[in-house]
Amino acid sequence: MKDKQTAKRVKLYSGSRKTARATASIVPGVGRIRINGTPLEVWSPEPARLHMMGPVALVGELRDRFDIDVQVSGGGFMGQADAAAMAIARAYIDQVRGGELRDRMNEFNKYLLSGDPRQAEPKKFGGPGARRRRQKSYR
Repeated sequence: MKDKQTAKRVKLYSGSRKTARATASIVPGVGRIRINGTPLEVWSPEPARLHMMGPVALVGELRDRFDIDVQVSGGGFMGQADAAAMAIARAYIDQVRGGELRDRMNEFNKYLLSGDPRQAEPKKFGGPGARRRRQKSYR
């Protein structure tokens, strides 16, 4: 068994958007960010990668001090990108312990730390979707 001093300290942070869930673990390192084992720099599609790079660009030199591994599942590619960005932002905020980075993140995107509560509305009877109904003709 390992001693308490030699064990790595790993902290977990979560993010979610619609049905996508992400869990980020942060450890001291050299600035690597991996999403499901893939480096963030080669993640595709590009709009999702750029969305996940948002919190990374805001932290500046803090990025080079930590490695972040994100496991994301569920939802579509943009929902996963939102969930991963939220988990990454929360991980960096917890490492700084200051209000300035939190304010910068909220200014950049108000949903990065608090989440976006919007969900798809469930389908109802009498029509093909949540709101649309079958047309009626009285002739």
